[in-house]
Amino acid sequence: MTRINTNVSSLVSRNTLGRSQASLQEALTRLSTGLRINTGKDDPAGLIASENLRSDITSIKKAISNTERANQVIATADSALGQVSSLLNDIRGLVTESANSGALSADQISANQLQIDSSLKALNRIAQTTTFQGRKLLDGSLDFITSSGTNFGQLSDLKIDQANLGASGTVAVDVTVSTAATQAQVDVSNIPAATTGANAASDLTVTNAVAQASGLLTTDSTNSAAFTITAKAGGAAAGAEGNGVKTLVIVDGASEGASYNATTNVLTATIDITGGADTVTHLAAIIGAGADFATSGVTNGTDTVTATNVGTSAALTGGRDAGSATIHITADTAGVGANGVTATLIEDSTLTGTNVVSAALNGGNIEVRVKGTVTKAAIASAIDGLAGYSATTSTSSGDGNYTQSTDTPPSAATLAGGVAATGGLATDVVFQLSGSSGSEVFSFGAGTGITDLVSAINSQSDATGVTATASGTTLQLKSSNYGSDQFVNLDVIQEGVGGTITAGLSGNTTARDAGTDVVATVNGITANGKGNELSINTATLDLSTSVAAGFTGTSSFTIAGGGALFQLGPDVVSNQQARIGIGSVNTARLGGVNGKLYQLGSGGSADLTNDPTTAALIVEDSINQITGLRGRLGAFQRTSLETNQNALNDTLINLTEAESNIRDADFAAESANLTRAQILVQSGTAVLQIANSNPQNVLSLLR
Repeated sequence: MTRINTNVSSLVSRNTLGRSQASLQEALTRLSTGLRINTGKDDPAGLIASENLRSDITSIKKAISNTERANQVIATADSALGQVSSLLNDIRGLVTESANSGALSADQISANQLQIDSSLKALNRIAQTTTFQGRKLLDGSLDFITSSGTNFGQLSDLKIDQANLGASGTVAVDVTVSTAATQAQVDVSNIPAATTGANAASDLTVTNAVAQASGLLTTDSTNSAAFTITAKAGGAAAGAEGNGVKTLVIVDGASEGASYNATTNVLTATIDITGGADTVTHLAAIIGAGADFATSGVTNGTDTVTATNVGTSAALTGGRDAGSATIHITADTAGVGANGVTATLIEDSTLTGTNVVSAALNGGNIEVRVKGTVTKAAIASAIDGLAGYSATTSTSSGDGNYTQSTDTPPSAATLAGGVAATGGLATDVVFQLSGSSGSEVFSFGAGTGITDLVSAINSQSDATGVTATASGTTLQLKSSNYGSDQFVNLDVIQEGVGGTITAGLSGNTTARDAGTDVVATVNGITANGKGNELSINTATLDLSTSVAAGFTGTSSFTIAGGGALFQLGPDVVSNQQARIGIGSVNTARLGGVNGKLYQLGSGGSADLTNDPTTAALIVEDSINQITGLRGRLGAFQRTSLETNQNALNDTLINLTEAESNIRDADFAAESANLTRAQILVQSGTAVLQIANSNPQNVLSLLR
């Protein structure tokens, strides 16, 4: 180059040096920040992809945090439910112990009841105090809210475990039952109706005559004047009322007369002797003139009555009210054999002793012999002592006695109404009846009616799971519950020729039947049926419920909110959320078809003194309820939360790696680029120096 004004070599060298310095600056920036993309110009497409990945990573990190928080909430609830389970197990043990009433005193059972009361209070307290960051978990506030629709009353024990309510916040549910669940059933036909036998019976009516009390009034005179005082029939002292009446004679010159005081049981006679000495005859006339007493048998009636020779008489005796006793006589054996047997009362002075009664069977008739005075109860006792007959005194009045010669023997009683038992089983039978709860062996004699069969089988239904009903002459044996796991098995072990049970089974000695489960859909999805219970578990709805026995058709309701909503995914959309329901565990909610747990409290219908059997069933239902809830929460933790967290962690690693590959600098490559750029800068600087010195060489041409 021989030009000085324009140094093209210098320009080229400077331009090259600038690019080298830019490369050096880029390498230094990447190595100092660790990022390949620091500005949009570094890699516009890579920047967009990197920022999108960064957004995903941030959301996933929060989703992982949300999942961990949800796991902590469920763990807190499960811990409290563990204490609930422990309390329920304690209550179950106390109920079982208290059922041993033959060995436990009332005080011990009362102490157990106090423990149960305390445990019930603890359960209510746990339900109210279990919280997470101030939010109650077990009081029912996290349960789903439902509103009833068509035939909603046909559903019971509705439990909504999870539900995706979507953007609308509600979901309509239709439960359509196409086939109702059935019980297992075995029928034994043509059991003849049994007629209950009747015992022959009759009444022997024993009566006693009325008698008036009487007594002798005697003066204290030389001639011993006297007369008899007798109560008048219809008077105030008639009959037994006259017994014990005493006579008081007053000689004081007052007005004459006689009066009877029933309260003091005293007959008062007043005689006036001012005009002269009145006689015993006159005194007898004064007493006899009254309405209540008569006098008779006056002796030495001319004797005078003075204040010194007449006192209080001895008490009247012998008074007796009219009365009767009905003695009911019954043959001990049902049938017609005792019809026509008579019972006769005979007065017999030849009996040994005084005041005695005896009874004997003579020619198939009952003869009761009486001497003296005997009680009517003694007459019944004598008949009752005979073999084959019983007697009781059903009604009685009067003095309760029968007195020979005084009373009139009753008419003979003739027993009637005896009827022999008919129908029922033709021969003796022994059979084994089995069901889902166990088996029991039954033994019945010939003539046993269908009503007695039903009663005996139902008395053991808790042990077999089989109940019996009578439909005319058909014995229906049904499983206590519904479903395919329920069965009835009848096995005739022993029965005579022409036996009724075998004939009722069409000549077979065994019969077996199983129930069927409910067939239904929930919002068009086939449900799992078990007896009358059905359930579904899908991504959008997890519920279980019981359908009323025999119901077919559609039952509807709406889930209108509620539940605990957990955001488990990076996007705020319904399919990345989980909503789980947690019902209340207080004593008013725990239980089942047998009752609720609060009924076990003191004074409740199922406390230890009222009904320990029902108490045991309620506690068992409550334990199953809590166990099911804990299992559901545990399954949610493991299958939903833990798997979700693991998946999110894996996704986070992959997205972070992808974002790093796009945005992070490769230090090995950038170090090489740095070294290369440094060398190029150094070389460019040297070349630029040479290029800038070239014009100096041109000046040598001017020398």
